[in-house]
Amino acid sequence: MSAQTVVVDPITRIEGHLRIEATLDNGVISQASSSGTMVRGIELILRGRDPRDAWAFAQRICGVCTLVHGIAAVRSVEDALKYPIPPNAQLIRNLMIAAQFVHDHVMHFYHLHALDWVDVVSALSADPQKTSALAQSISSYPQSSPGYFKAVKDKLQRFVASGQLGIFANGYWGSPLYKLPPEANLMAVAHYLDALAWQREVVKLHAIFGGKNPHPNFVVGGAPAAISVGPGASAGVGGATAINMNGLEIVQNVIRQMRSFVDEVYLPDTLAIAGFYKDWFKKGEGVGNFLTYGEFPSEGKSINDLASLMIPRGIILDRDLSRVHEVDLNASEQIQEFVAHSWYDYSTGKDSGLHPYAGQTNLHYSGPKPPYEHLDTQASYSWLKSPRWQGKVMEVGPLARVLMLYAKGDPATRELVGMVLSKLDLPPAALFSTMGRTAARTLESKLIADSMQGWYDQLMANIRAGKLETFNPALWEPSTWPDSCKGVGFMEAPRGALAHWIVIKDEKIDNYQAVVPSTWNAGPRDALGQDGPYEAALRGTTLVDPKQPLEILRTIHSFDPCLACAVHVADPDGTPLIQIEVQ
Repeated sequence: MSAQTVVVDPITRIEGHLRIEATLDNGVISQASSSGTMVRGIELILRGRDPRDAWAFAQRICGVCTLVHGIAAVRSVEDALKYPIPPNAQLIRNLMIAAQFVHDHVMHFYHLHALDWVDVVSALSADPQKTSALAQSISSYPQSSPGYFKAVKDKLQRFVASGQLGIFANGYWGSPLYKLPPEANLMAVAHYLDALAWQREVVKLHAIFGGKNPHPNFVVGGAPAAISVGPGASAGVGGATAINMNGLEIVQNVIRQMRSFVDEVYLPDTLAIAGFYKDWFKKGEGVGNFLTYGEFPSEGKSINDLASLMIPRGIILDRDLSRVHEVDLNASEQIQEFVAHSWYDYSTGKDSGLHPYAGQTNLHYSGPKPPYEHLDTQASYSWLKSPRWQGKVMEVGPLARVLMLYAKGDPATRELVGMVLSKLDLPPAALFSTMGRTAARTLESKLIADSMQGWYDQLMANIRAGKLETFNPALWEPSTWPDSCKGVGFMEAPRGALAHWIVIKDEKIDNYQAVVPSTWNAGPRDALGQDGPYEAALRGTTLVDPKQPLEILRTIHSFDPCLACAVHVADPDGTPLIQIEVQ
């Protein structure tokens, strides 16, 4: 079989614009090229603005990754100004970030990634009675009767008969790569629908603490709403705010709903599906290097108190879980972005790397004029840059975090990972794979959902003790700021390590650079020819049918791409498509 190029553009069921070009030799991918096909300009938009407003602009980098860029932005300003926030504000942020994690992971599994493993059409031939028996054998989830699954099957039948298939229209249904029996497919489709209803409830936590979802409100210096628990607060009078006892009871209920769905639906479904696809625990490994920044300080401590973080900061190299390397986000030689194969120019040259404090956003499109058949992957071929740690390629995301917790000896992680590997009869090395990423996302959801109750209890204990502060006004006025300063706001977003670096001069933003998870994972090759994580994970993959490249979707979706975080809109000549003047 002669060499051929398979193009998947766009990679569907993600947010944003991602193109994969894969070169096949005898049906095996010998090289893959990952291209972000639209340009991001948020850094340019933020220059010259008030740093206290940065979060409101940066949060609009993406609508799927709601909240995370707002958090990174306010933390960057707080780090630059050495601006502490009250413990209650940190606990509220913990709860909001954790809710985003669990919500995002469930949505990804059922609505973006499950269709890579679940044949929706096959579900139409399922026996509801057998589906009920299967569901009840793996979980105590109450919605598991034969009548329930019959109703779902009937609904699916009407949907298919209508011809309005939406995202189901172009699936590779019937592919020999699908292995689930019809009953497992029907169970998964039912839980797909249940997850839609579930997510409408769990987003209420963001509305309580941040006023709305998507894009809840934030404020430099703390949380945007005061706590009101005095007389009349629960009735909505007497100085009540969004955070009153009624709201806090809703938050408690949301936490229970999250934990219940993860325990009774998400975790059992992951184990059930993974059991049929154990061969995918040997595929799609990638680079073998992993990076985490850290997240969730305990007891309302500062995010910069690294020893207090539930998810540790660190580097794992070459699969070696016996040693964790340190990361310094301020060191110029550690984290750098390269543009050798990106549509940007650096004043220091295309092959040089720049730390984000000195980062540049000089657009230079040199690719083919759309529409085109192929990119020139020997030259520049992506609007994503190539981040590196000490010149090394890093994977970020749930797998990196679970491996870091495991390497650090976290008891809950080790117990959970051991349980899953035991049930599937797999060695720890199986985690370094496409299915390993998918399983890690589920395990992380349980770890985080279980931790939410502790943060909530600590917040309630503070309130009962009369500690109600959620905002620190000390450094709010620019007259108190130094003439120049810089800082980094880091966090673990659902898709991986996220950080915003800010330089402030004369009370305005002088430079701003966001290095996002999908840039780490989806970035192109660098000047040394090192593949990015997506590209490395696809090497060596055999395609059963190049016209239905389901294998590419499975591995790329296992990273949970979000290209809007890495790219934004301009026309082919680099001209903005819309300009809005703000007085």
